Amino acid sequence: MDVKVYEGEDFESVVEKAKKELGENAYILYYEVEKRGIPPFRKKYFRVFFSVNGDDNQKLEGGSSQDIQKVEREIEELKQLVSEIKDVVSNTSNVPLPVPDHIDSGVSLDKEILTEFAGDAVELIQHLVKKGVKPEVAVEIVKESCGLDIETEKLDLNASSFKEALLKGISAKIKFTGDFKPRRGEKTVYVFVGPTGVGKTTNLFKLASKFVIEEDLNVGIITTDTFKVAAVQQVREYAHVLNVPYFVVSDSKKMREVAEKLEDLDVILIDTVGRSHYDYWRLGEIKVTLSGLNVPFNVLLLLSCNYETSEAIEVINRYRSFFPVNSLFLTKLDETSKPGNLLNLPFISSLPLSYVSTGQRVPEDLKVLSPETITDILLGK
Repeated sequence: MDVKVYEGEDFESVVEKAKKELGENAYILYYEVEKRGIPPFRKKYFRVFFSVNGDDNQKLEGGSSQDIQKVEREIEELKQLVSEIKDVVSNTSNVPLPVPDHIDSGVSLDKEILTEFAGDAVELIQHLVKKGVKPEVAVEIVKESCGLDIETEKLDLNASSFKEALLKGISAKIKFTGDFKPRRGEKTVYVFVGPTGVGKTTNLFKLASKFVIEEDLNVGIITTDTFKVAAVQQVREYAHVLNVPYFVVSDSKKMREVAEKLEDLDVILIDTVGRSHYDYWRLGEIKVTLSGLNVPFNVLLLLSCNYETSEAIEVINRYRSFFPVNSLFLTKLDETSKPGNLLNLPFISSLPLSYVSTGQRVPEDLKVLSPETITDILLGK
């Protein structure tokens, strides 16, 4: 059998060229489709394999019409998707995304302490800064537990201990969601978003385990991560252990269909593909896919505790321009000796904290964040 290969950006044009050169007896063996170019200008490129001596039922004039119609439908769907993503990116491009000035303002810790604080207040601020808390954040937290010392005419702690002082300051300045408590019969949807490598999938299943084992809820899993090697396999294995349904979706239409299938569940957890906060096109893709949900959902932004604070705030700002982030879920506490982002990120962003991951074990290494939890972490308990 004599096989010829023709390539081009338009399927019909490729077929017409083959008909002219090979004659009416040539037929399509199969075709491949790939995307070429740089986003957002990627185009479909077709590679079509023809046989000159074959079954008349697949001749170009007749048998190929079904293939052409199929490709035409795919092209129209692609055009629609591109249009939706362009709208999302365009609407986002006008949103200011500054990193707050005080992140890199160069506040002098020594100057701040010498002019305003004394005694135990100085010591507590210094301890927090050593733990990675930004000086300006540490100052505001500690100030909540200070009073004027008459002898020095500076602020000093009026609490009986560092723990009491820190608890008071954190309670006043940081917001928390508390432990998630979805109710049976009231479908609750949680969407996990964040950069690549922060641990979205592992921590999603920590929550799934909690809901299934501790609270006896009916849980379903959806993943949109079809890009990362073995991502779907990882979801499949976790879902099998918990005996919960899971689905893989890649667009808003499929998301809508799957969500309808899970109508009777108490909780749906959605794992999204990790994307750089600078990749607006890919973030737009995720947003368009999530638009297929016909119910309200809670967005958890996952960030690693070992991020530089300024970069983490940049991530928060850019993700918030695409998604209605409800809370911060911090990860990899076990991989840093400076957990200051436990205070820096919620203080600067004004977003509430939900959970912190303390290791890779499922479901053990997960803590609900609270003033008490953070105080114990920062004081080394």
